Amino acid sequence: MGHDITLTASDQFQLGAYRAEPASPPKGAIVVIQEIFGVNHHIRSVCDRVAAEGYVAVAPSIFDRIERNFQCGYSPDEVAVARKFVASPDWPAMLRDTQAAIDSVKGLGPIGIVGFCLGGSVAFSAATKLDGLKAAVGYYGGAVVRFAGETPKAPTMLHFGEKDSGIPLTDVETIRTKRPDVELYVYPGAQHGFSCDERASYDKPSADIAWQRTFAFFAKHLMS
Repeated sequence: MGHDITLTASDQFQLGAYRAEPASPPKGAIVVIQEIFGVNHHIRSVCDRVAAEGYVAVAPSIFDRIERNFQCGYSPDEVAVARKFVASPDWPAMLRDTQAAIDSVKGLGPIGIVGFCLGGSVAFSAATKLDGLKAAVGYYGGAVVRFAGETPKAPTMLHFGEKDSGIPLTDVETIRTKRPDVELYVYPGAQHGFSCDERASYDKPSADIAWQRTFAFFAKHLMS
């Protein structure tokens, strides 16, 4: 359903991306932001699912500035390697590359963004800083609490797992307190990565509910 493309950021850096097209004329477009594992098999499958919902999906390779086309799985060794990419994240660069993805789908209708893990934090930050978005959704973004003092320019939804060992519920409550304008859900018993069906932490009931909420949210806010 999808294919690889090249994007050009505002500083002329060229990065890869995966783009999936719906079978019928698109309702709009959704930018999909990766976890720390790159634009891998899972993120590509997410794009394909987004396209099946009727939207053009594009997932920029936001690690291309460090290592082009980095992709990996979820074994302990692979997780250790992937974590090195976010030891000192370059947020402005990731946002430039996210803006390039947004710009690449202008003219296709309203644009949303959804991100997972690292991408959840990027999606929230994009909602506060970038142009062209009509809605934003973040899944278990650990850095969202750092950015929670900033106001999203578009309607925003956040998903967290109750048992996420990397994101304490105190952080989630801080976000809820600072951002009463954000629609926020906590999934009982769910761990970090609960939406990824290739990870041991996958929680299908929580993932299904979060997906339904996400696309009801997009259906509401991505209106021409």
